[in-house]
Parts: sequence; C-alpha cells; structure tokens
Amino acid sequence: MRIVLTGASGMIGSQLAARLAARGDEVVALGRSTGWDPASGPAPGAVLAGADAVVHLAGENIAQRWTAGAKKRIRESRGTGTSNLVAGIAAADPRPRVLVCANAVGFYGDRGDERLTEDSGAGGDWLAGVCIEWEQEALRAGAHGVRVCVLRSGVVLDRRGGALAKMLPAFAAGIGGPVAGGRQFMSWIHLEDLVALYVAAIDDERYSGPFNAVAPRAVRNAEFSHALGGALHRPSFAPVPALALRALYGEMAAIITASQNVAPARATELGFTYRHPELDEALADALSR
Repeated sequence: MRIVLTGASGMIGSQLAARLAARGDEVVALGRSTGWDPASGPAPGAVLAGADAVVHLAGENIAQRWTAGAKKRIRESRGTGTSNLVAGIAAADPRPRVLVCANAVGFYGDRGDERLTEDSGAGGDWLAGVCIEWEQEALRAGAHGVRVCVLRSGVVLDRRGGALAKMLPAFAAGIGGPVAGGRQFMSWIHLEDLVALYVAAIDDERYSGPFNAVAPRAVRNAEFSHALGGALHRPSFAPVPALALRALYGEMAAIITASQNVAPARATELGFTYRHPELDEALADALSR
C-alpha cells in the first residue's frame, strides 16, 4: 500500500513508518520538510492522490507552558492543520480510502472516577475544546467518501519521548512520586500497541469514527508512580503538590492533574489484541528498548 504520513519524524510517526515499511508499504512523508506547511493552505492533492491511506500525526507539542502564543499554535496546528489536510484530500483524484487521525484523551476533560468510553461526552476545558475541533475537522473527510478513524490516545509509554521520558530523570534520581495526591486516573498505552492500533485502523474497515487508544485498565497516578519506581528499582514516595506543578507549568499543569478513566471499548469489541496490557510489564519493556 501507499501511505501518506504527517508527523513522520515524531515519536509515534517514526515507529509507525518503520512498521509499515517493514511489511512492504510505501510511506510518503508529508509536512514542512517536504514542502507543505499545515497552517498555510491545503495539502497538495497530487501527493495525496492515489494513496491507500493518510495518517495524520502532525501537531504542535501540547506539553509546554500554555502562553497565548502557544495556545494559538496548538489550536491552529490541529484545527486549521487538519482542515487543510482534508481540503487536500477532497481535491485528490483518486482520493485516499481512509484517513486515520490522532487525537487525545484530553477530549474528555477532568472526569474523576467516571468510566469513559467512546460514547461518553466531551469535556468543557480548553484542551477538550482543541480535541473536539481536531476531531470534527478530521471527520469532515467522510463527506468526500473517505473512511475516517480518530484515535484518542492516552499517555504513551516510550523512554525516548513523550511523558515517560520527562518523568524518568526524577524517578531515576529517587525523587519521583505521586502527583497532586495521586488519586487521579491515568490512561496509558505502550508505544508498540499504539502503533499496532494505527495499523489496524489503516487495514480494517470496521475502524471508523472515534476509538480510545489506551490500555485496557487505567491506573491511578499513585499506582503508576509506584510501578515506575519499581521498574527503575528506585523509591517513588516523594509527593509533588499541585501548587508546585502550577508554579512550574502554569495552566498546562491541568493535563497532569486531570483524571481520565478511559476504556478502549470499541477496540476491545473488535478483538484488538494488546501485547502489553499490564502496566508493570509494559513499563519494563518500554524502559528496556
């Protein structure tokens, strides 16, 4: 298959590109490095024409202090960037058969202990608003006869990038621990399983609409902290107060303190098999790679 991939150089994109190439697919990177600025105009229809699938991973890093400028870049990279990608898909002849678009469990907002499935409503905070717009723009491709699957991912376990890479220095030094009391739920997924979900969404026509890309069981932050400390053979009892997080990260601290108990109901119904469904084993594997 010929697969067009945005965000191909990122943590997820690079692993997905390698997985697809290993099975014989042609992977075409699309983005600034190849002449398309997602915020400036429609994606080139000539590149998208005849592709079997488009996977959209590109977007401004959310894990930064949310200044007014950063918020503008985050929203535009997802809303405007996805809208411009769909405009390119609409202009392509022939059009791709499927668009698989990234999203995040931030869609649900801070929901305490509530068990969340794909049928649960969206949150009402700023990040949820970004995720809603991101998803709505992707789903517009359906009006052009393209199957659309949106993967709402949780914390991705990979020692080379993302949230886990940011946690490792403190935990390795023995000064990591529960954040903001540790009772909030964390929905997580091993990078290998996330890549496998993207491949399934490309290949399987039953993958349509939103899917929660998370492991079967969310854990509380305290449990995650204990498991990470255990995987590193270091203590993990140093608490991190919410006030300290807000002083360090500002409004962005909300993505660390929010509670999202998310279940992968639709992937489970379709029989998706996780290679790393349990946190202890998933962390041990992620740290060994």
